[in-house]
Amino acid sequence: MIRNRHSRQRGSTIVEFALVVFLLLLLTFAGIEFDRMVLVYTTVAHATRTGVRYAIVHGSDRTGTGDPASGPGNTTAVETVIKNFASGGLLKPSALNISVSYPTNNKPGSTVIVTVTYPYDPFTVLPLSVNLRSSTQGIIVF
Repeated sequence: MIRNRHSRQRGSTIVEFALVVFLLLLLTFAGIEFDRMVLVYTTVAHATRTGVRYAIVHGSDRTGTGDPASGPGNTTAVETVIKNFASGGLLKPSALNISVSYPTNNKPGSTVIVTVTYPYDPFTVLPLSVNLRSSTQGIIVF
């Protein structure tokens, strides 16, 4: 009788192992995907801050030489700085949606707002299609 009961439980161990391994792998890949999403968001946030730093230092009243001045009509330099920073973080610069909002006067003491949106592309098959967005503002210095 003991031998018969032991043979009936032999298959249950395999089924339990399969369920536990499936859940463990699902949890592991979800953790990796979440960590990667945080990394991508951090890169987007830092790229946004870098763009604001460039914008507040290179205002229209800037008298220095070298990098071009930026302002309400010319945001390409700010966008280039953001795309260069994001490409260093292994993001696709073409997928970035960048919005630079200058005040109309563009004088020192005014606020400039930079917003960057990036569509997150999941590494695994988990359904995580979200847009990561970061917005930063700064006061124009020069």
